[in-house]
Amino acid sequence: MRVLGIDFGDRNIGLALSDALRLTAQPLGTYRLTGHDEKDAAYFKDLVRKHQVTEVVFGLPLRLDGTAGRRVEKTRGFAAWLKAAVGVPVSFWDERLTTHQALMVAHEQKVGLKAKRSVINQISAAIILQGYLDSRRSDANDPHGR
Repeated sequence: MRVLGIDFGDRNIGLALSDALRLTAQPLGTYRLTGHDEKDAAYFKDLVRKHQVTEVVFGLPLRLDGTAGRRVEKTRGFAAWLKAAVGVPVSFWDERLTTHQALMVAHEQKVGLKAKRSVINQISAAIILQGYLDSRRSDANDPHGR
């Protein structure tokens, strides 16, 4: 059972997928919203079914001071829509500075300018998902629940 990571944007959504053991996150692609709920829902239903996704993790775009803004509201709204559309639980993970990390990874990998936008969204989704997976593993290993 896998976890889907999402870096939500107004039009483009970065996607990442965990392995079956929920140890690692890999970039999966970028989805461009069509603006048609039925078509978008069909895409995500197929994705969840095909990859046996049992949970979705959204990056929560908090401000650097930790407060929520308009982007958080939009992300939570889309997450609620997706949860209703595909019927799997949704979680959130603080995504502060993931775009900066993704840009550094893309630079290190010498990603071309044309591919950068799509790749950045995917890498950001993978960073979000990996952070979430690592935190769940460390929570499970802490006998005191700290």
